Parts: sequence; structure tokens; C-alpha cells
Amino acid sequence: MTLRPARFLGLPALLGAALLAAGCGTVHNTVRDGADQRVILRGNDAVAYVAAGRPVRGDPAIKSTYEGDVYRFASEANKRAFDADPKRYAPAYAGFCASGAPYALKANIDADVFTIYDGRLYLFGSERVKAHWLMDAPVNVKTGDAYWENETKDVPFRWQNFKRYTFKVPGYKTDAELDAEYFRRFGKLPPGAPPLRN
Repeated sequence: MTLRPARFLGLPALLGAALLAAGCGTVHNTVRDGADQRVILRGNDAVAYVAAGRPVRGDPAIKSTYEGDVYRFASEANKRAFDADPKRYAPAYAGFCASGAPYALKANIDADVFTIYDGRLYLFGSERVKAHWLMDAPVNVKTGDAYWENETKDVPFRWQNFKRYTFKVPGYKTDAELDAEYFRRFGKLPPGAPPLRN
């Protein structure tokens, strides 16, 4: 029997295999820190976003686990509040960027850029994408929640992003398109946006 070399499967197959070999990432947006393997909110106190209206660093010694993620708190009182009602304080989309959710993406966040919308914590990668998202918050929540429940929730982020950057959802808009729409509505660019090109 003669062995023949394997045929080249193409770039998409190679990329897909590389992503699978890399473990594809997690389904929640967490980091490793010390003995804690899945710290959410980059270690910020989930309750402080609501109670103090700002991000506050959590103490690694004061923590709870919810849905497999480690939540850190600045005080025992905040830990008790979280433990009594974790769904109230847990971030939307398992801590991934709210502006990616309507596009079925699991984008990274800056845990200091957030909004509380309709009593729920949403995180963003920058002030610019937060401004984009807020332009149509009700639609973005509805669309993001639908993709989250029906497609993205249980899929590792690397695989989900590879899929949806390759095959974009209907209605996908680039940052430049969203900047232009923001300018049309408000007569200025969102924070951090580059100048519009003619």
C-alpha cells in the first residue's frame, strides 16, 4: 500500500483546526489571577457598579462563585448583597462587550467602561463603542439577548468570533459606519472616534 500526502484543505480549515487545538477560549469573559482561574469583571466589585455607580476593585480575599466565575468584592456587605441576588449584579453576556452582542460576537471589554441600563450591567471595550451601543440600546439589548440565548452563550469566544467575523450577521455595521450614524444624529463624533473621511 502506498501512502499519499494529505491534500491541503485550505486556509479556513487550517485556521479552524488551529483554533480547536488552542482550546478555543472560554465561554465567559474571565481572567486568571493568583489562585483564581475565572475572575470576572477583571476583579472589579460587581455590586459597586450599581451601588457606587463606578468600578471599584474587589479584594481577592472577599469573593463568591456564581456560574463558575469568581466575583471579588470591596466589602463583606457587597458580597452579602451579591449572594442574596447574583442575577441582579452579574454582567450581561457573561462579561463580554455589549456592543458585540447584537453582532453575535464575544468581544473583550475594559471593565471600567460600563452602563447600567434597565437595571442590568453592560460592559464595553471603549467609550466609543459604548456610545454606539447607546444610540439604539433597546434594539441592541433585544438583538444581543436573542443571539446570546440562541447562538453565542455556550460557544468558546475564539470560535464564535472566528465564525462571525467570517460570516457577519445581517445588519452588521463597522465602527466607521456607526461613527457616521452618530455624527448624523448628534452633530459630533463619539469619544475616541477618528475624524470622518469624506
